[in-house]
Amino acid sequence: MSPNYPKKIQPSQATDVISRDIDAVLSGIRVPELPYPVGRGSPEQMTDWRPLLLSCWEQQRDESVTHVMQSVSLAWTVRQVNAAYLADRFMDVFLRTSGLHEALIRRVARLRFFLAWRMGSDSSAAFEGSIRHWLDGLVDWQGWSDSGGRSSRALLDQLDALVHAVRKSFEANDIQAFDDFASQWASEAQQRHQKSEKLHQRLMDTERGAARQRRAEQTARACVGRALGNRKLPEGINVFIFDYWLPLLRQIAWNDGPEGEDWRHAAKLLEWLVWIGDPALSDKDRDRLYQVGEQIGDRITDVWNRVQGQTLPLAALKDVERVMMARLRGEIPERIAAISAERPLDYDPRWLSPVMVDAQALEQAKGTWFVEGEGATEHRRYFLDFLNDSRDVLWTNGFGVKLALTPWHEFLIAQQQGTLKPLPPLNSFGTVLADTVEALARVLEVQRRQRDKAAAEASAKAELLRQEKEAAEQKRAQDEADRFAEEARVKGEQDARRLADEEAETKRVLQERMALAASQVGSIKLGGWIALDSEAQDEKDGASSIIRLKLAVRINASRKLVFVDRLGLNRTEYTIDDLVHRVAKGEIRVLSSAAEFDDTLSRVVGRIRVGRT
Repeated sequence: MSPNYPKKIQPSQATDVISRDIDAVLSGIRVPELPYPVGRGSPEQMTDWRPLLLSCWEQQRDESVTHVMQSVSLAWTVRQVNAAYLADRFMDVFLRTSGLHEALIRRVARLRFFLAWRMGSDSSAAFEGSIRHWLDGLVDWQGWSDSGGRSSRALLDQLDALVHAVRKSFEANDIQAFDDFASQWASEAQQRHQKSEKLHQRLMDTERGAARQRRAEQTARACVGRALGNRKLPEGINVFIFDYWLPLLRQIAWNDGPEGEDWRHAAKLLEWLVWIGDPALSDKDRDRLYQVGEQIGDRITDVWNRVQGQTLPLAALKDVERVMMARLRGEIPERIAAISAERPLDYDPRWLSPVMVDAQALEQAKGTWFVEGEGATEHRRYFLDFLNDSRDVLWTNGFGVKLALTPWHEFLIAQQQGTLKPLPPLNSFGTVLADTVEALARVLEVQRRQRDKAAAEASAKAELLRQEKEAAEQKRAQDEADRFAEEARVKGEQDARRLADEEAETKRVLQERMALAASQVGSIKLGGWIALDSEAQDEKDGASSIIRLKLAVRINASRKLVFVDRLGLNRTEYTIDDLVHRVAKGEIRVLSSAAEFDDTLSRVVGRIRVGRT
């Protein structure tokens, strides 16, 4: 008979749903007071948290991953924060509801650092391989207790190997080391299950035989002890009972139990022997004493021969017959205590009236795990078998190792007092994973609806603000345009007035200059000199010196003036109008009256400047 280990969680269509929900939760859920990054961030800014998680795993710390993240000043991504939260949530629920021994599940819960790392790297794929299968396989150890025994130490040694395997996976940034460990774990578990089947059967066969022998011994002792209790009998009868009749009763109990005819006859003959040896009993009925004395020898021999299959030794009844003869003669032989320190007999009279066992209660208890104690000090035991011969409960550790025997009545009392309780059904990691992910998916959906609502409200508010801003901007632009238009109008009017003034002034000055130039040109006499300004001449023919010319001929008919240089050569002609324009522009100076012209020109320019200002 093997322990009723829970069935492994089989893959189903729900696996895809769980994977999808885990991915969604990792990327979408937000938990208050966790160190989420400000803004969206980028994958290039992702902090390598393997060294930190490896350090926590090597130290076998019991604190949460999120607490560790909040204790250091590093920038985390949303996926890292949510992976840490999910790892803590999965292992905390598993720690609380798995039903495994506290010392075991506390060590397993430290895998939260490993799970956080794997979810941060592989998302839901972290649970598709050996990690989930290994965690689901922990149900095999539902009966483990930290008893200090060999089987207890074997599991602790395997958990030490787990520490090394996970450390190697962290260091290699690869899960292969853990996969190898999980594969070895599964292989050993299969071998252990096969071995436990044989060990359980062998243990039951051995204990059933021992229970039958124990029942024979204890029932015989109880029968003799009940008959001899507080009795003083002749030594011959005491010797016969202990040396011959007690072994005979043990043999009868072994062969047929205390329910057969042989046991009834043997027990009755034991009572006759006590009755004969105790005068306080037999002296009251002398006639019966004679009857018993005549028959007891033959009846003892008959029962002995039938049970043992051989003749009772002649010397066995010699002392009994001697006591019988003395009693028939009315003598009272010397008597001693049948049970004493020199001839002890430990017995329990309850073996003669075994308790009745409730078949329904027995059926419910068999094959069940029970827990004794609480917390880290609790001990678990498996109800392997009920030994009907001895009315004992056979307890094992679930792998074929005997833990104890408990009488049925003590088992019932322990249950009534609450010191022994059935182990509640275990909660596998797969169930914890499915239930937790489902709950978090519902939370995520609520958060999404809240975000959508908040986004819609923010969008509406932003649109309203945008419209208000656009209206304000349009009003400001219109006001600005109106102001610019007014300024432009005013400036245009001012510029128009200024240009008109300037044009009028320029026209006036030009008229004055033209009048002055005409006066100067009209005053030139034959032989009078003019000078061509060097800049004006440079523009005209490229010369760099001042050219002086003398009026040689005045032709009134054509209104031309002919000028020559000092040598009378290089004849140059100007019409009067052309010369007046050139003198007014300052290209030509009339030398005979240059000083007067310069003064007049300075006054004219001064008036123009003042007018512009």
